Amino acid sequence: MKGFNRIIAAAVIIMAAVIIILDAVMLKSEKLSQPLYKVEVSRIERELSQGAQVSAGDYPHITGIYSYDGSPDFYSSDGEYLIREINGQLWRIDYTDSEPHSSGRTFVLMNVFLAAFAAAVIGILLYIRRSIIKPFNEISELPEKLSKGNLTIPLKEKKSRYFGRFIWGLDMLRQELEQSRQRELEYARNEKTFLLSLSHDIKTPLAAIKLYAKALSKGIYTTADKQRSAADSIDGKADEIEGIVKELSANLSSDFMDFDVRSGEFYLSEVMDEIKNYYTDKLSVTRTEFNIEKYSDCMLSGDPDRLVEVLQNIMENAVKYGDGRSISVSFSEEEDCRLITVANTGCTLPEEELPHIFDSFWRGSNTGSQSGSGLGLYICRRLMALMNGDIYADTALDTMKVTVVCRKPE
Repeated sequence: MKGFNRIIAAAVIIMAAVIIILDAVMLKSEKLSQPLYKVEVSRIERELSQGAQVSAGDYPHITGIYSYDGSPDFYSSDGEYLIREINGQLWRIDYTDSEPHSSGRTFVLMNVFLAAFAAAVIGILLYIRRSIIKPFNEISELPEKLSKGNLTIPLKEKKSRYFGRFIWGLDMLRQELEQSRQRELEYARNEKTFLLSLSHDIKTPLAAIKLYAKALSKGIYTTADKQRSAADSIDGKADEIEGIVKELSANLSSDFMDFDVRSGEFYLSEVMDEIKNYYTDKLSVTRTEFNIEKYSDCMLSGDPDRLVEVLQNIMENAVKYGDGRSISVSFSEEEDCRLITVANTGCTLPEEELPHIFDSFWRGSNTGSQSGSGLGLYICRRLMALMNGDIYADTALDTMKVTVVCRKPE
């Protein structure tokens, strides 16, 4: 804000300096220039000295030209006049200087124009300061506050035409981060409770197993029946622990991510325009051939933002695991659905691994040194399921194809 205030002050000083300099130049030039009647008098003197006939009607600022005839009235006139001696003869030249100088009008007009221009520039700068710089300065610290975890205070709504949607988006981000933090706390609480419960449940059968094993090792059970009974007890406690482990595995393999899907109706072009605008520039840098097949626009059912997320995950996999030669997007119809297929060349995924690519935390043998979490396609499957759609993949030669099935409104 202070920096922009200095810019406004500098603009005012520069404008004032320009006006002062131009005024000084105009005044100086006006002083140096002769009035028009003096120019005409000089012409008359020259013509009379050459013996030419002159007439006052030929000069706009001359009202009379008289030679001295000895009359005393020669030196009297109702207006302005000059006496000149030309070739030994006295001449009286009457003139008028009542017409305003054009330079004076130019001077006034120039100052009016410069003042209006300066006012317009300063007005624009003040408008930018009030409508853009000041609101932006007020929200410039918000991302830092959000990064520090200050998520509980709602953002003040602004009726700014420039930052209204930006502030709304930041507040949505704040709410999402706050909900995410609450979910993390809830997960941590549940995890701690689960581990404590698991520890308690395992401790009892484990203590029994250790007791039976110790008794057997010390020969406390002398008869075959008691030894068999102790072995059966150990086996039963082991089964109990195995059941607890299976329950743990089931809990860990269950869905652990929540997704906010706001279903509605939208046009296919809304989603594809975002994909095209982003990946056309990105893939041109890597010189990857990128082609989106022509399609007929239609209404789809679901969340457009989530569908964009799904297609972006698929595209990123195509960029990461393809050979960089070609990526294409094609379309097809199937009953009441529109199918969107992303295909990339350079597929090295073994066919037997194809059924697992949508599992959580699973990464194929073709990933190599590429970083990743193994959640991208899993998230795609979850999102498409929440939008009543589907997703599947297949391979052909060296091409990987991932198809998204989008429902049309009923």
